[in-house]
Amino acid sequence: MGLPHALTRDTRFRGFLLPEGTNVIPLLFSVHNDPAQFKDPASFDPAHFLDPRGGFRKQDAFMAFSTGPCGLPGPGLRSGSGTGKRNCLGEGLARMELFLFFTAVLQSFALTPLARPEEIDISPLMSGLGNVPGPYELRAVPR
Repeated sequence: MGLPHALTRDTRFRGFLLPEGTNVIPLLFSVHNDPAQFKDPASFDPAHFLDPRGGFRKQDAFMAFSTGPCGLPGPGLRSGSGTGKRNCLGEGLARMELFLFFTAVLQSFALTPLARPEEIDISPLMSGLGNVPGPYELRAVPR
């Protein structure tokens, strides 16, 4: 779920009139699970983010650090930051920190599941504003 935004003018959206000043909250779940953006959005598939040569490709529909706007056609939205040209100010730092953390872990340890991979259930325990993953156990074997 993104941050609230306020419409800067009256807007028609899917047959509804949303008056200027209306607060809207983007639900990123609908974008992240859009089959037009991801071949099989319900499954974990790293190929969603790989080009044909196996290199990383930025997927514009993936907005993990998004603060908006919600994509309503037409009007501008008032907000301090958002997707597109107005990404989260901390996104670069967060990505670097995650990269450094996981690189350090993966350089020092081999991570292995306690169960066979085909037995691991990756379906969420609960879905609502986001997906709540189940508990997963793994073994960290020093390299």
